Amino acid sequence: MRRFLTGLLFFFAVAPALADAPRRVVSFNLCADQLVVALADSDQIAALSPYARDRNLSVVAERARQFPTLDWSAESTIALGPDLVLVGPNDRRETRRMLTAFNIPIADIALVTDIAAARTQIITVANMLGHPERGEAMVRALDAARGRLAAVAAARTTPRTALVVERGGYVEGPQSLVSTLLTEAGLPPPPGGPAGYGGYMSLETLLVTRPDILVLKDPPLQAEDQGALFFTHPAVAKLYPRDRRIALPTRYTLCGGPALIEALDYLSDVLSRSNEPLDDMRPIPGMEGWRRRG
Repeated sequence: MRRFLTGLLFFFAVAPALADAPRRVVSFNLCADQLVVALADSDQIAALSPYARDRNLSVVAERARQFPTLDWSAESTIALGPDLVLVGPNDRRETRRMLTAFNIPIADIALVTDIAAARTQIITVANMLGHPERGEAMVRALDAARGRLAAVAAARTTPRTALVVERGGYVEGPQSLVSTLLTEAGLPPPPGGPAGYGGYMSLETLLVTRPDILVLKDPPLQAEDQGALFFTHPAVAKLYPRDRRIALPTRYTLCGGPALIEALDYLSDVLSRSNEPLDDMRPIPGMEGWRRRG
């Protein structure tokens, strides 16, 4: 009887959300794509952004292939007959105005830069889609991934600092999502790093700032242009051998939701393996991180 009453209460709690759930959802935004694929029913998804199928940017790229993609025009979006369109902060204003003129509901999916905002966003989108229980499950998965990374970080006896460097010397600041990830991993930025969301740092400044770990986002293997030269400079190579580098795929650094969960577990795996003998490991820059030979 108790189970029956509990199930009945749950049904009445979620029934209004299910009744009002959108039937044809369109996503104009990379981060919204991933939340929709993870939280919505397949038959709710009318179309995703062109970025949804890009494995370099999206952690749900393979699952996204079963859904149509947009061509960015408001006209084609309207033709899909959506009852909810998810947009990002930088999506086209003209498109938003046209959708509004046709009374199509629009929801903004903001960029998240910390764990608290990511948790709130998951719950909000799940409720919006009529699946609050899936949002709660994803938040639990996020918290579990944080716990796994915290355990790995706690096992390290020596405090370390890290900076995230992109092509051309752009360095992520403490307010960026990727820096939040590294702080969760026990790798805060060193004194002298850029403030806010980040900024460009000269090679000389990097060498003076000297973080313990260099985190490289999709680093190239060869210096094919000036931006790539920053990664392959002899001074950087000498100061940061492979046991002092982490190759971090870009798809783990852009969005909350499922991407954030995978990013936390990726860092857990990298850091837990970093205590193993170096001869038994090799980095694959920008792709899969640390993997065993063979």
